[in-house]
Amino acid sequence: MKLVAGLGNPGPQYVDTRHNVGFLVVDRLARRAAAAIDSESHGARVGKARVAGDSVLLVKPWTYMNRSGGPVQSLAAYYKADPADVVVVHDDLDLPFGTVRVKKGGGHGGHNGLRDLNKHLGADYVRVRCGLGRPPKGWDPANYVLGRWSSEEAVHLEEVVDTAADAVESVLAHGPDTTMNRFNVRDPEVAAPSTGDASASAGS
Repeated sequence: MKLVAGLGNPGPQYVDTRHNVGFLVVDRLARRAAAAIDSESHGARVGKARVAGDSVLLVKPWTYMNRSGGPVQSLAAYYKADPADVVVVHDDLDLPFGTVRVKKGGGHGGHNGLRDLNKHLGADYVRVRCGLGRPPKGWDPANYVLGRWSSEEAVHLEEVVDTAADAVESVLAHGPDTTMNRFNVRDPEVAAPSTGDASASAGS
């Protein structure tokens, strides 16, 4: 069993925030596979699907972002999945909006969800990174990631989510190395000013 975990914060107040792009991608994968993420297990919302010919557990840790590692590690242990069989989809301030990149292992880069995953699971899982871009001058990064998508970003968001879902499917079908060769050399074709409404900080 392989695991695909999208990172985000639970609750209606976070649904349309930048930090929840991982949830959007996992939901898109479920839709493509005609599957439902409708069960609760190990502190997460989960659903089983066939993705790129593999049996995959789609996971949305139902904790705040900075506690994502416990549910993912617990599910990986239960299904006897190695860290290399885990794909994590997350937002990334260090990539321009519209950019999707794939990475094997590494540090957390200040991302609290990855920080907790590295603590619980180790660092050898595959990451699908969805760029947000840096916040405008004077913005607190925590408020920025917990802010809602700007109108300019919202125009391109469906395309970004589709590209990230394509990257996950490629990792599952062809492995991370082939996928990195495909996705990591492309310049993003979408870009938008990084503005939007801020939301109260929780578990960023």
